[in-house]
Amino acid sequence: MPDDGGAVPEPAVTRWAATGDFDSFVRARHMALLRFAHALTSDPELAADLVQDALERTGLAWSRVRRRDDPEGYVRRIIVTRYVSWWRRMRRERLVAAVPETAYENPSAGGPDETLWRLLATLPPKQRAVLVLRFYEDLTEVEVARVLDCTVGTVKSNGSRGLARLRRGLTAGGEQ
Repeated sequence: MPDDGGAVPEPAVTRWAATGDFDSFVRARHMALLRFAHALTSDPELAADLVQDALERTGLAWSRVRRRDDPEGYVRRIIVTRYVSWWRRMRRERLVAAVPETAYENPSAGGPDETLWRLLATLPPKQRAVLVLRFYEDLTEVEVARVLDCTVGTVKSNGSRGLARLRRGLTAGGEQ
């Protein structure tokens, strides 16, 4: 085993920035992308699937993507668009022979954070994406517009509408 002289290993973020290597990018940003996708979807399994899909697509186009200024923005954009596509497919009505039983909800588990997350889950995908990017990821309106590939005005209107729905839901005791 070679002696490295007690050198501290270089962080993945620094290696990625220096080499532009896809593996280093994934190691450095994977957990942040998972957190972002989980905040967007409120479903850890769906979040993991979206991140995996986005990274697979990014890996296939890495030679082109790494030349851009913001590969992480590219991955986040894929996550958002794939989530919106998934949500649109899921909201279509499906007829079933029998109505499924409703899940048990623990009435004592309703804290303020849980209420906010539950209300956030009721927003349309674009409003939810704007609020998550704007306030959870702390991006500016311009950055959100770039990630979502829309105008700043669209970000402002979706953010305003989303916040208004959250406020109404919170003042109504979490019921919409």
